[in-house]
Amino acid sequence: MTELADTLARQVWDFVFAYDAAYDRAAQVAGLSAAQACLLEHLSEESRPMGELALELRCDASNVTQLVSRLEARGLVARVPDPDDRRIKRVLITSAGADVRRAVRVAFEFPSERLGSLTDQERRQLSGLLAKVLGPAS
Repeated sequence: MTELADTLARQVWDFVFAYDAAYDRAAQVAGLSAAQACLLEHLSEESRPMGELALELRCDASNVTQLVSRLEARGLVARVPDPDDRRIKRVLITSAGADVRRAVRVAFEFPSERLGSLTDQERRQLSGLLAKVLGPAS
């Protein structure tokens, strides 16, 4: 790698680290771990299969089971059977869970703090560059 590529790699890592640390702090405001907050973020008004959540979160199904158990104990999610296959457990966010998810979103100021310092043109440019970098590998 070139010196510029090394610098860019460090800058990307610094950004990711700062983003993750800010998300962790936002989750703690709501009394959650970052992983628990992330799971809540992946839930919508409709229930989701636990296996699907594991794939999205890129973790083992047993991790999702532990996260759901902790969130369920706090009344933030509920496990419901799949209507078509009762062996499959689905996760449903409760109204209390939606409230906590909103609290995490409000506390997560990183995007507005960091990206808010950019002009509209710079944000569009960054968006285009990130789309290019994150697009399909050639």
